[in-house]
Amino acid sequence: MIEDTVKKVKEIQVKIQAAQDRQKSYADLKRREEEFEVGDKVLLKVSPMKCLREYIPDKSHVLQPETIELNESLTYEEKPFKILDTKVRSTRNKEVKIVKVLWSNQEYEEVTWEDEDEMKKKYPELFEVQHGKLLDVRMETC
Repeated sequence: MIEDTVKKVKEIQVKIQAAQDRQKSYADLKRREEEFEVGDKVLLKVSPMKCLREYIPDKSHVLQPETIELNESLTYEEKPFKILDTKVRSTRNKEVKIVKVLWSNQEYEEVTWEDEDEMKKKYPELFEVQHGKLLDVRMETC
């Protein structure tokens, strides 16, 4: 099994090298020598990779991994972290209040719109009001 894996990795490396060589040959076709005189106006493309500086390691750049406790079935329960917005969705027969919820262990891009009444039943602490604002409830992950 290991031999098969090593063989496949070598095949992949060969194919990657062939693709890189092919790309280089296409790029070389567009390259040409140019000569300029003083005073000529020239627009040059600069590769962003050439502008990068060498990275200097710093302990403050190390990210701490977030721990998530799993239950016996190797799953975890998502809990709401914060309500970001509210609005009313109109259907043909009624209007439904919905809330935009940021969930624990999720990024901002993964927020969801949920039924406000259901959220109030399950997570009443999210709707506690203090000084006219919803509380930013920070919940422990399960």
